[in-house]
Amino acid sequence: MPHKPSRIGSGVLRGVDAVPVTVEVRIGGPQGTPKVLGLADNGVREALFRILGAFSSQDLPMPRGVPTISLTPATIPKSGSGFDLPMALALGSAGGIVTIPPSLAALGEVSLGGDILPTPGIVAVALAAREQGWTDLLTAPSTARIAALVPGIRAFGAGTLREAFDWIRGELKLAPAEPPPPDRDELHPDLAEIRGHETPKRALMVAAAGRHNLLMVGPPGSGKSALAKRLPGILPPTSDTEALEILKIHTIHGSLLQPLGRRRPIRSPHHTSSVASLLGGGRDPRPGEVSLSQHGVLFLDELPEFRREVIEGLRQPLEDGHLSVGRVRQTVTMPADFLLVCTMNPCPCGYHGHGLRACTCSPAQRQRYRARVSGPMLDRLDLQVEVPNVAPETYTAPQDTAWSTEQIAQQVQVATERQQSRSAVPNARLREGDLEQAIGTAVDVHRTLETILRTYRLSGRSRVRLLRISRTLADLDDRDDVLSDDLLVAARLRGAIQGSGI
Repeated sequence: MPHKPSRIGSGVLRGVDAVPVTVEVRIGGPQGTPKVLGLADNGVREALFRILGAFSSQDLPMPRGVPTISLTPATIPKSGSGFDLPMALALGSAGGIVTIPPSLAALGEVSLGGDILPTPGIVAVALAAREQGWTDLLTAPSTARIAALVPGIRAFGAGTLREAFDWIRGELKLAPAEPPPPDRDELHPDLAEIRGHETPKRALMVAAAGRHNLLMVGPPGSGKSALAKRLPGILPPTSDTEALEILKIHTIHGSLLQPLGRRRPIRSPHHTSSVASLLGGGRDPRPGEVSLSQHGVLFLDELPEFRREVIEGLRQPLEDGHLSVGRVRQTVTMPADFLLVCTMNPCPCGYHGHGLRACTCSPAQRQRYRARVSGPMLDRLDLQVEVPNVAPETYTAPQDTAWSTEQIAQQVQVATERQQSRSAVPNARLREGDLEQAIGTAVDVHRTLETILRTYRLSGRSRVRLLRISRTLADLDDRDDVLSDDLLVAARLRGAIQGSGI
């Protein structure tokens, strides 16, 4: 009578998610060649030799016969060393060492010495296992603690292959892993330390409250980066769902050792970053900076210095909140719902309009410099403000406590709660129909809007963005009604009234 194959659950990464994979092993006769089926790449096929070496090192009985290993579904490419552990356990089960319970899934690399090592993507695999009904997850001790953050999953950490077999047999007790404490909150600099710059600080508050993308233009040393560094302190904390999604993405990337807790990620890639590193990609697509900034901030310092294809590649995620990466074997959609904050100089030398230092750039040089950022891209940056050089006496002026990070954060939280009670999306992503309802039908408001659009020859996209910013300004004041003054302030924050050519 033929024996049923031994089975255990696992998962394979596709972008920032994981697909459940069932690992099946059948032991055949003494003759033949071991086979690994199911679109497994070379790394997965080599796992069999690592596993047999680990069996020998751990003094575990070798399975008698030639194994055939199947990874289903067979239509999805399999890669990575995470299949080592489930393949080893299924092989041991097929050889009669253990009986694998149906609720168990596993993920981890196995060394030749039999140690179980961590692999990327543990949170994504834990979520996929939970959807499949595999409620117990066996992995390396360090990744077990991260997997324990997923509700509905009991994660267990085994240091060696022998410990894993002993635990399944009931000869070793492993307690479910305890999740690690969140990383300590960073002490953010106080916004009140920035003297002057009332308009840029207001733009920063509006950006945090409504998730509006922000561009700050000014000479070197005017305070653009200092303002951007104070944005994390006024952002609202993440929800449970957002925190879990952030954790999932960062564990795939391998850039997170401790969970962020309720803090939002802040990413600041260098201007030499490639398209793949910023937008994501690779043979097996992995998240880039735009996905690592999910529910957080992507800060691009000196925007025109980035490659043009990188800047233009941001247009889709800014509109859609996600990014599609196409490859020959698969197309992966990755999340990219982030707040974009950019800075730039007004010209190549940086001192056009400085007042105290002369600009050495010709008009043609200034035009070429600004042309590095296309008009369609600029149109997608809701807020565009100048950060001029302040007078020397401003630096010694007393701090304005009304602009303290603590107080501004409270206003932002009030505005955020108002948005959440009205819509599932922030104001910056309100659709036009929902936006018109959120603005109201006041005649003077719409007359003011028409005047602004006609006077400054603004596009339809600018109209929508003016309304979104106006709605955020009203929320910051804890008001239901949008006023004409909100539209005028919104136009100034969008750069329409400044005449600066931003």
